[in-house]
Amino acid sequence: MRIVIELIIGGLCGLIANKIMGGDSSSIIRNVILGLAGGFVGGLIGNLLGVGGGWVTGVILSIAGACLVVWIARKFFK
Repeated sequence: MRIVIELIIGGLCGLIANKIMGGDSSSIIRNVILGLAGGFVGGLIGNLLGVGGGWVTGVILSIAGACLVVWIARKFFK
């Protein structure tokens, strides 16, 4: 059940990051992948900075990480 919840939260973080970055939301799978990758990147950045501890902080870091992943993906695939 935890995996399903993490996929849903990852998808929402990817969707929010996509909206922040001004992209189209045509692919839910892409949003989930970006959200999960963003969660990983955001978690790494949070650990390096010593930030974290709660689920709200985790969601914020996931969204920030997903924005970074979206920006990098656009630079590589444009």
